[in-house]
Order: sequence, then structure tokens, then C-alpha cells
Amino acid sequence: MKPFVRCAALLVIFFGLVACTKTQSPDYPIKDVPMTAVKFTDGFWAERQKTDVAVTIRHEMKESEQTNRLKNFELAAAALQGTKGGKFMTVYPFDDSDVYKVVEAASYVLMLQPDPALVKDLDVWIAKIAAAQEPDGYLYTARTINPAAPPEMSGPERWVNLYMSHELYDAGHMYEAAAAHFQATGQRNFLDVALKNADFIVRTFGPGKKQLKRVPGHEEIEIGLVKLYRLTRKKKYLDLAKFFIDQRGNAAGHELYGEYSQDQKPVLEQDEAVGHAVRAAYLYSGMADVAALSGDLRYLAALDKIWEDVVSKKLYLTGGIGSAGGIEGFGPAYELGNETGYAETCATIAYALWNYRMFRHHGDAKYMDLFERAALNAFLSGAGMSGDLFFYPNPLASRGDTQRTPWFTCACCPPNVARFIAEMGGFAYAVSGDRVYVNLFAQGMADIETKNGKVGLIQTTRYPWSGDDKIDFAPKKAAVLTLMIRIPGWAQGRPLPSDLYVYEGEAAEQPVIKVNGEAVSYQIEKGYALIGRNWNKGDVVEISLSMPIRLVRANSNVAADAGRIAVERGPLVYAAEFADNGGTVSNLLFNPAAPMAAEYKADLLNGVTVVTGEATAYRMKSGREIAEKKNLTLIPYYAWAHRGPGDMAVWLAAEKAKVRATPEPTLASMSRISASEGARGLPGGNNLFEPATSADESGGFVHWWPKKGTVEWIRFDFPKPSIISETSVYWFDDTGTGECRIPVSWKAFYQSGDQWVEVKAAGAYGVGKDTYNTVRFAPVKTAALKLEIQLPENFSSGIQEWKVK
Repeated sequence: MKPFVRCAALLVIFFGLVACTKTQSPDYPIKDVPMTAVKFTDGFWAERQKTDVAVTIRHEMKESEQTNRLKNFELAAAALQGTKGGKFMTVYPFDDSDVYKVVEAASYVLMLQPDPALVKDLDVWIAKIAAAQEPDGYLYTARTINPAAPPEMSGPERWVNLYMSHELYDAGHMYEAAAAHFQATGQRNFLDVALKNADFIVRTFGPGKKQLKRVPGHEEIEIGLVKLYRLTRKKKYLDLAKFFIDQRGNAAGHELYGEYSQDQKPVLEQDEAVGHAVRAAYLYSGMADVAALSGDLRYLAALDKIWEDVVSKKLYLTGGIGSAGGIEGFGPAYELGNETGYAETCATIAYALWNYRMFRHHGDAKYMDLFERAALNAFLSGAGMSGDLFFYPNPLASRGDTQRTPWFTCACCPPNVARFIAEMGGFAYAVSGDRVYVNLFAQGMADIETKNGKVGLIQTTRYPWSGDDKIDFAPKKAAVLTLMIRIPGWAQGRPLPSDLYVYEGEAAEQPVIKVNGEAVSYQIEKGYALIGRNWNKGDVVEISLSMPIRLVRANSNVAADAGRIAVERGPLVYAAEFADNGGTVSNLLFNPAAPMAAEYKADLLNGVTVVTGEATAYRMKSGREIAEKKNLTLIPYYAWAHRGPGDMAVWLAAEKAKVRATPEPTLASMSRISASEGARGLPGGNNLFEPATSADESGGFVHWWPKKGTVEWIRFDFPKPSIISETSVYWFDDTGTGECRIPVSWKAFYQSGDQWVEVKAAGAYGVGKDTYNTVRFAPVKTAALKLEIQLPENFSSGIQEWKVK
């Protein structure tokens, strides 16, 4: 029995779903085609899924165990059996959610490929989770391990600090994971735990309940409750999801959290995206679900306004959202810095999922255009090709201070990456009556149920490298259907369905569609080409989308992109990276008038199409600026940072004023830089960048956030022993947006043998803002120099640039 048939049968057997009622509950007007009915067989997404199966899941399970996330459940279970004095083993009280997301991702992998060993390992994990659940259904290891002394963020009692404890956020991810696990295996072991917890929360929250005045600080439970409702058809879960949404911004119901948690006013009155980007997009997805399942389209009216705000004013060209790193969220309109761009991987995933829901409401291809833009660009930047390295933020420019890592202290992104890649097939197609929507171009096959019978589709394509796609039909019997083929916005001459970004140059070529070898005329409706006929086995549809190299300009209100041009080809955003362009890119002046070409290179970055052009490189030599014509090579943005640290830029300087001539190397820039544990931004701090102010985040800097009040160090190891007598530090301070401040004090030490000796300073160690703080000292010959920095009690600190003479 095929996986999707088996899962559907299990649902009916277990829950007794009503299949023959006279009336149907409200739902999305467009139905999804489940991921179990779609299989990518080769090509771009198939390779990503193979890596997910072979590498990512096992890597993340190992990290979850080695970082004690699973251990927390064992300790909670021991506490319930009477063991006292246990200690929560990880940093954040919501780390349980990482375990749940790994289980969810592994469950999707099981839907892609049977793996009895993985099923057994998940059973071990689930047994530990179940053992940590309290008798009334409460499940939150940060409190259960030691109720008398839980982590500060958890609050002294249940539910009292929902703004940051994330008890309900954890629960939402548990529900999603439990639903996926049941669908993959038919086992109830995790689902029973989730339902017990959900029933407990239903008894605790809602009209007339004890916890009426509190809502989740981080949205997610709304999505999870909807999934439980879909499985069980128990309306209490949908009602509670709606309750949590309706309570947001209700000042009469609870103390408001404000914009950071989208709690500044009732959701039906909200018209712009604000606050933490992941929280926001999870809320918007929950609202879309509740609108569909309750039939209350007032939520959709609000979402339409918020969606328009994002796509017109707050969206990166790569499809990432959230420009303000200090809040991991939305900044003011058009504030879309490149080096400072946050575009958290989780936020990109959440944005894609929200757009998919908007498509299911409206049937407009513009939402799937944005899904694709986010998935192929910002998202895949966060997902390293090896399957075990990840980005948290995804800036659009870098000085080489950003590298993927295997895991994070706050590890929300890696398991989100794993589950999104695994379930990608579930977004490829959709159905409404006799309409079959082709949303993603990906080589593979699908079995799709329509009102006129089942139809098999086989796609053959090299997308995103080629715009040619062939679809073979294999219906069970001849069927009258309308094939809805998405004609991407980029193929119609627009990067976005707004004026935030526009293409320069000629209009796009009209896509060509053939049926059984004959070109056909077609109507475009909401971005879809309608091809309707009586389809028979052996019918073939061919789509040809021209993929010219396009130059992109940003809206004049986006100050960060003024005087700059970006490059796209097909659905991909391109970037210049150090490895292809002489070691740096910030010194390049792009020539948009020069010819450009595209070439596929199978041996580069797992196979990519590169774009070549022309630029002028500027560098300093003996105090003079030298200009040289250079060949310019661009790679897909998602592929950057796979060849070591170095410069990268999406938006290329098109005006001389935007170029930064490469300075002559100095002792500091040639030195190896390292710092105390927890330092972020290395190898920044000696990249010869001259900051405009202490708050300038455009050039790469080192900082120790979230550490506060500690003594930290940073050091240079020189290429060879050198005589030095002066050092200068330009401090980083993001007052108003973050928690880094000028340090309390600092000292300099030189290495003498195996000892560190304080320099004999001729004056005070300065802690001035927006300037270099220089200390001169008696000359010493040394191989290394170290600074010790005292952070403020309630703040962290950082360094923009550090020089040595």
C-alpha cells in the first residue's frame, strides 16, 4: 500500500472521521496534495532531500543528545519519580521544542523513505518524552526538573511568564510533531502524549478559565492545535486556537506584550507586520488556518493588509524577512540593510508557510512566487549543502565574519531546516475541483485526486537552471481537467508583486506552452496558465520559461540599496563572492552595460549556473588608488560561504561612491584574530573597515552578546614577532536596537614566552564612543597582543575595528 493511502486509512480507522456527512466543515477552497503523494526523483530538490535523509536527521538527533536536550526529559522523568535536586541542562527553557521539531522532521523523512531503525530510535525518544509528562498533562522539562527553582525565564509558577517561558510554544511544536509521527507510523505513543497535554491546556485556557488573561508570547500553539483538530475533528482544539488569536491585543483580557509579540492591538485591527518575525509569521499562518476552518474571513481581510505591507516595504530580495537583528524582527518600512540583514532562517520558513496558506485562500500565483523566492534563496542560504551546517541569520553582504555552524545554543533553525526540506513535496501541487495547480517545478511524480478521478503527473526538468519543463499525464482514465501552470512573476517581468524591486531592461518573453508537441494559446488567471482539456494517458505538456539575466533596482526608499544593482536569473538571486573575484568584492564597481553570460558548472558547489560580467576593481597602493578592469563572476546566493570566510555581496556597487577601495594590508589585518568563548562575528574586527559610528553594523564586528558583566578577551597572533607601541580600538555600541554598550574598562597585554604581560601604557585606556580609543606604550617585540575587556554589568560589548602599530 502506498504511504499516503496507508496514512489516510489509518486516520479513518483510528479517529472514525466522518466521510459521508451531508454538510462539510469549512476549509481552504484549495486542497493541498499531501507530501506522501509526491516524490522528487532527481534534480535539485531530490538531492536536497537525499541529504536530509542521509545526513541531517541523524546529525540533529546526535546534537540533541550531546547538548543534553534529550537529557532534560530524562531528568524531568526522574524528578517525577522522586529524585530531587536536578538541574536543567541547557540554556533556554524552551529547548524542548528542538527535540519535538527533530521528531517531526524525522517523521517526514519516514514518509519519504521507510527506516525501521529510525522508527525504533524515535520510540526511545518518545518514551523519554512521555515519562516527563506530569499526571495532569503538563509537559515542560524546565519546570518539572526542579519546580522550586526553575530557570528565570520560566517564571516561578506555571503560565506566569508566557511572554518568554514559551510553555505554549513548546506545546505547539509537540502537537505538530505528534501529528506527523502518527501519520508516518500509525503509532499512538506520541499522539497520546500530545492529546493529553492539549486536553489539559483546553481545561486551563479559554473563556471563563483561570488563565483567561494570558496568551502565548511566542505564537505556534495555534498551528499545532489546528493540526490536532484536523486529525480528531474535536472542535475544542480549533476553538482554543481561535481564542488565543482573538485574545491578542485585547487589553481588557490581559496585560499586553506590545509589538514584539504582535500584541499591541486586536489582530483584526492590525495592518502591518511588526515585532519578532518568526512570532509574526506563525501568528499569520495560524490566522489563515482559523479563517479557513472557522469560515470567519475577517482574519483574511487583516492578513491581506499585513501581507501587502511586507511585500511592499519589508521584504529582502532573497525572500527573507526581519531586518532588525536586535529584535530578530521587522524594522521600519524600507529599512533593509545588507550587512545588517538578519533574515533568520526560521523566519524565512515561516514566511514561506504563510504564503502557501494565502495561496490556498486566494488561488493566486503571487503567493507561490514568494514561497519559491524564499525557499530557493534565503532559506537555502541557511541550509548548508553538506546537511550538517546552518546559518541563523542570512545577510545579503558579508565581510567574511559569517560562517555556518553545526548547531546553535538557541537551536531553532537546524530542525526547522530538516522538516521544511523533507515536506517540500507537499507544496508542489494543489487541487480545487477539476483544477490541478502546478506550483513548483521539480523533477518527480505525483498521484493527485481530483473530482474527476485520479491523475498521475511526471515532471522532467532541470529547474532552477533551466526554464524547460515537461509534464507527462497518466490518468486512470480519460478525465476533463484544467491544468493550472504557475507562470512565475520573474518570467512575466517582475521580481515581486509590488514596486519594492523592479527589473531593468526589456520586457520578459512570453512563456511557450505546448500540448503533445503543438504550441497552444492560453489564458492567464491570477498568475496561472489555464490548460483545460480531456486528458488521456500519454498526453504531454511542455513549458518553456525564458531565463535571461536580469538587473534589479530597489525602490528609491531603500537607502541601503541606493546606487547598487542586484542580478537574478530565473528564480535565483545571485551574489559576488571573494573566491571568484580576487579575494574581495567590496572594491568592485559593477558595469551593467557590459555583456553578461550564464554557464552551468557541474563541478562547482554541487553544480550551479554561474553568471559572468565585468567590473572595475579599486585598490590602494603606496597611498594612491589603482583601478583595474576585472571579469566578474556571480554564484547563486544560496551557495555562498561554502569555500571559507570572505567577502560576499548581493547588491553590487553601480556608483563609484559605493565602492570601498581595498586598503593596503596592515599588521592587524594580516594577523590571526581569536577571542574568548562565545564571541560572535569572527574573523571581523581587523578587516580594515572604517566605521561611521559605534552603531555602524555595515562592516563586520566582533561582540560577546548575550554575555554581560564578564571579563572577555580578544587577541592577535602576528605573522611573525613584531615591534609594537600603539593599539587603537573602535568600540561597537548598538544603543537603541540591541544590548551592546561601551565597556567599563580594558587593558592590553603582550606575549612574553608563555606569559602575558601588561603593556606600560603612556596614558588612560579610553572608552569613548564613535571614535578610536588609542593607547601608546613602551615598545615591545612580541608574537601576540591580547586585550582584556570588562563588560558592563547589564550589557555586553563589542569591537568594530582593532588596529596595532
